[in-house]
Amino acid sequence: MSDLLSTVGPIIFYLIVWGLVFAGTAIFLGLFIPFITGDSLLFAAGIITASAASLNIVILAVGVGIAAFLGDQVGFLLGRHYGRGYLDRHGGRRTQKAIHAAEVFYDRYGWWSIVVARFIPWGRVFIPVIAGVGRMNYYRFLSSNLVGALAWGVGLTLTGYFAAFIPGVKSVAYVIAGIVITISIIAGIRTWLANRGAGASSGAA
Repeated sequence: MSDLLSTVGPIIFYLIVWGLVFAGTAIFLGLFIPFITGDSLLFAAGIITASAASLNIVILAVGVGIAAFLGDQVGFLLGRHYGRGYLDRHGGRRTQKAIHAAEVFYDRYGWWSIVVARFIPWGRVFIPVIAGVGRMNYYRFLSSNLVGALAWGVGLTLTGYFAAFIPGVKSVAYVIAGIVITISIIAGIRTWLANRGAGASSGAA
């Protein structure tokens, strides 16, 4: 990435990073090259920015957040307007396996799945689409997408930037991500138990 910056200059560098983040979810690129469109890209871009006078971390991080947000919006709209049929027709075995895992994850964790999926390579690709297929309330998706874009896109980019100065920052970021995922799992289990109890009550009635 340092060579890329010296070759194309700061503006094209920004555009390439933002484009990869957007394409990772908007056109499913993250399914095939998750490390180039995911966490590693954000950490590397942040670290490069810390050592390059021509780059501005605020511009980079805000742009990454917007690209992440828009990418998920496109995925959601594709799911809502074209539905599962498109993925069934054009997806191979690997795609179908990832779709099934995303459906289970979405069913269990709902709103939180959009946020948590940012930290899971296959999750951030398909969870927005599954939410669209499942007709998730648009404004609920909008809010969860915004939180996820800030936590993952802006948060990890800034983490990479500060990791250049403060040892151990990257590890702390994953600890925070682990806490968020744990909370979401607990919330999902409680929701599942509540739904199961409601189903049992309805059956008894």
